[in-house]
Amino acid sequence: MSTSTVTVAVDAMGGDHGVSVTVPASIDSVRANPHLRLVLVGDRASIELELTKCRGYPAVKDRIDIKHTTEVVAMDEKPSSAMRNKKNSSMRVSANLVKEKVADACVSAGNTGALMATSRFVLKTPPEIDRPAIVFNMPSMTGHCHVLDLGANLDCSAEQLYQFGLMGSILSKAVDGISAPRVGLLNIGTEEMKGNEVIKDAAELLRADPQINYIGFVEADGIFKGEADVVSCDGFSGNVALKSCEGTARLFSQLVKDGIGQNLLTKLSALTFLPILARLKKKMDPGEYNGGTMIGLRGVVIKSHGGADRAGFATAIRLAAIEVEKNIPYLIEDWFSNKTEKNEVSKV
Repeated sequence: MSTSTVTVAVDAMGGDHGVSVTVPASIDSVRANPHLRLVLVGDRASIELELTKCRGYPAVKDRIDIKHTTEVVAMDEKPSSAMRNKKNSSMRVSANLVKEKVADACVSAGNTGALMATSRFVLKTPPEIDRPAIVFNMPSMTGHCHVLDLGANLDCSAEQLYQFGLMGSILSKAVDGISAPRVGLLNIGTEEMKGNEVIKDAAELLRADPQINYIGFVEADGIFKGEADVVSCDGFSGNVALKSCEGTARLFSQLVKDGIGQNLLTKLSALTFLPILARLKKKMDPGEYNGGTMIGLRGVVIKSHGGADRAGFATAIRLAAIEVEKNIPYLIEDWFSNKTEKNEVSKV
C-alpha cells in the first residue's frame, strides 16, 4: 500500500441500507488502512448518530470528515430526474468533491443509472472514449476476471466493445500486474462464425490492435473457468452474467446449509469439511468482489451493490483506494491519447 494519503468521498445515504451499512464500513476501512481519509456525504445528524454506535470511531475520528447534504437519490428514481432536481444530493456532492480535487475518488451504493449519469456529467470522459463502462471482478477458477460492461450501456457498437476491451486490459495490467492480459469477447460460441455483426466487427478491431492480447470469443462459462483476464460485452449481456453468478453463489450456499442440517450424521460429517466450506464460501461470496469501477471517466468512481453488507461496502472503498494509487483514470486517458496521436501521424 502506498504511503501517500488517499481521500475517498462516500455517499453515506445511498443503497438499500444507507448509513447503517456505509458508516460502519467506512470506519472499518479507515482502521484497516492508515493512509486512508474519508468524507462521509449526507445528512449530518444521521451520520453522526451512526458514528456514535461504532466502537472504533474515536481512534480514527481525525481521518473522518462529514459533508452535509439535504437530498438523497432514491433507488428507483429516474437518472434524468436526479440530475435535474437533486443537485444537493449525497451522490451529486460526492462526485463534485472528486471534480474539485477535495477527494480522489467516490463510492456509492445508490441508483446505478443516476450515478453513471451524474459521474459522466460532473467528471466527463476523455474525448477519445465514447462511453464509460461498469467493470466488475468475477470469480474464476484461476482468480478473477474483469468483465465490462455490466449495465451502463445496453446497446454497444463494435468500436465501444473494442474500447471496453482496451480499458479492461489497462486496468488488469495496473491492478493485477499482468503484462499481457488475455482479452476476450463474450459470445454465444467460440467459433468465428458465431455472433452478430457487431460482435464480429469488434473482434476484428481487437485482433488488429497489437497492444491487446486478444484471445477470441469466450462463452459465459469461460469467465468462471478462467479462460480470460478481461471479457468485453454489452451491458445487457454482462449484467445477466453478473446476476447469474450472484444467484448461483446464493443457491449453492443454501443447498450446502440444507444438506448439512438434514440430520445428526450430516451435521457431524460437516465438521470434517468446515475449513473447505469456509474457503469455498469466501471464494464465492459476492461481497468479496463488491465494487464496480465506472471506467473511462476522468476520476475514480466505484459503484457498490445496493444491497451490500458492511464487509461488502468496505471492499468497494478498498477498491477505490487501490485504483487511486494505481492512477487508473490517467493511465487510460494517456493510453487513448497516445493511440490517437499515433493514428494521426500514420495518416500523414
